[in-house]
Amino acid sequence: MVNAMASSSLEDLCLYISLKISNIKKSILLRDLGKDDCLKHFLRKVYNEGILIHELLQAMEIQVKKQEELKKSLKEIQKAAESAQKEAWHLLQHVPRYLPKPLQVCNVESTVKHEEETKAVEPKCEKKPAKERAIKEIALITTEEFENVPAYMKGRITYDQINAVVEEINKAVVGKYKILYQPLRSMSAPVRNLYHRFIEEETKDTNGIFFSFVNTKLVTLGCCSRSIKILVFFSVFLTEEFPIHSECFP
Repeated sequence: MVNAMASSSLEDLCLYISLKISNIKKSILLRDLGKDDCLKHFLRKVYNEGILIHELLQAMEIQVKKQEELKKSLKEIQKAAESAQKEAWHLLQHVPRYLPKPLQVCNVESTVKHEEETKAVEPKCEKKPAKERAIKEIALITTEEFENVPAYMKGRITYDQINAVVEEINKAVVGKYKILYQPLRSMSAPVRNLYHRFIEEETKDTNGIFFSFVNTKLVTLGCCSRSIKILVFFSVFLTEEFPIHSECFP
């Protein structure tokens, strides 16, 4: 301090001494203000304001520290993101050739809208459903018909056995004529072989009627009642095979 004062000019020394004297006078005046009753209230208010300012400064220091910590963490995140970006760019530039290429993702919403617009523009063509060709089946025998059959014929086969065989006959006939009514292009090789076999079985006697051959023998039942026809039919059916002919049961 002495060396600094010695090296300074006389004017600087006088200014320094005058400032010190002024500060001492201010301190003496402030000390004397505390003795004045009129100024005590003012000094107390200044003291309270000073305490509030101190608390505010402390809160500001806490916020400043938090902001510094946040800034530090953001810098670390930025460094990590830059490092990840560099790695991703490196991988993009050095993708192996053997990996599959990414699929092109199309906009689904725009595609759906385009399809809806095209559907709205195009005229609606309603396809008429193809008429299914009816296949004639044998009607099941009723209990009344079975009761009217003579006892000597009724004892050879039961009512349930008759209708069970009728159902099997109907299944065979329906299966056959479903194949015959199919277009050739839609048939598989085994179905096409059946189709050609069914065509070969057609004769002038079977043209225009529904039948299914089990053998080449034909049974004629004459003009008796339907119940007797069915019983005779199944009596023969139990002993030997013959063609199933739906016209036999009108």
